Amino acid sequence: MAATNRTVLQFSSSSSSSQSLSAKVHPLVIFNICDCYVRRSDQAERVIGTLLGSVLPNGTVDIRNSYAVPHNESVDQVALDIEYHHNMLLSHQKVNQKEVIVGWYSTGLGVTGGSALIHEFYSREVPNPIHLTVDTGFTNGGGTIKAYVSNNLSLGDRQIAAQFQEIPLDLRMVEAERVGFDTLKATAVDKIPSDLEGMEATMEHLLALIDDIYKYVDDVVEGRVAPDNKIGKFISDAVGSLPKLPPSDFDKLVNDSLQDHLLMLYLSSITRTQLSLAEKLNTAAQIL
Repeated sequence: MAATNRTVLQFSSSSSSSQSLSAKVHPLVIFNICDCYVRRSDQAERVIGTLLGSVLPNGTVDIRNSYAVPHNESVDQVALDIEYHHNMLLSHQKVNQKEVIVGWYSTGLGVTGGSALIHEFYSREVPNPIHLTVDTGFTNGGGTIKAYVSNNLSLGDRQIAAQFQEIPLDLRMVEAERVGFDTLKATAVDKIPSDLEGMEATMEHLLALIDDIYKYVDDVVEGRVAPDNKIGKFISDAVGSLPKLPPSDFDKLVNDSLQDHLLMLYLSSITRTQLSLAEKLNTAAQIL
């Protein structure tokens, strides 16, 4: 794809032209993108790829999977490996036919001049594709993840610019995924936290949230904060979902689950040790 002289315009989500469209991305997609970025060739400044998912009945684009697409990019042109892209799409759809192309992604902050060309290609693959950008550098300790849609601005019959409009993006994670994502954002870590350390961090985060709820309820009761029915409903649903167990039964349930978890860790450690020993014995036998 040769480069064009069209201008690329980027607008923040404060504009209202595309607020009816929103996207939801699963953490697996972010992890896949970061993994592809780490494994990229030395000559590649960024990684691009295809987004797979579906469009929900309410119009939200649900992004559930992705794969990287090899490309060459320079000041003058952008070239995609279209055959590789189609082969990967066929392979994914053999596993899950419900996942279709919903857009494409690139690493880095915002859109670039080459983004308009790549978006034009994906516009031929699917109507109104989503463009997802991921800041894999995690600037200032936080990953900037944004989603855009594109519209062509024309003057008469001539297209003069490509307008990228930011749309609302929802990134939802369970606690286990949140621990991994927080570790990923910390670009300098001594080691990956163990399961118990991850559990401890999760419990500390939960206690902090409970303290915030206590403070909010006290402020509402004392009249320092105006009550919010929506927040009250969330708190009521959370309290109602708790099991009604005596403290002794709850402690027993937690301890039993913890013991099962420790047993699995012990068995997996024994298995790794046995495999390592067998590999060394096999290597020694081959040398002798």
